[in-house]
Amino acid sequence: MAYELPVGLVLARTTADFTHESTPAGLRRAHRIATGVWGRLVVSEGEVGFVFEDEPENVITVGVGGHLVIPPDTPHHVIT
Repeated sequence: MAYELPVGLVLARTTADFTHESTPAGLRRAHRIATGVWGRLVVSEGEVGFVFEDEPENVITVGVGGHLVIPPDTPHHVIT
């Protein structure tokens, strides 16, 4: 599943960078982004696994320099 950010979005906020050790537990279990809010996972070092909960067998690996777009209201989690 590949998504693109809709045209005209405005950056609302960013999070701090996370490492394997500092990734919050809440991101490692199923969660979702709020209605109307899009997310973008950006990897600056190493790699991270990403799972959309409706396709749990499909682990998407995002490597350094890569990114993944996360639509609103879409349950997902990361694997570090």
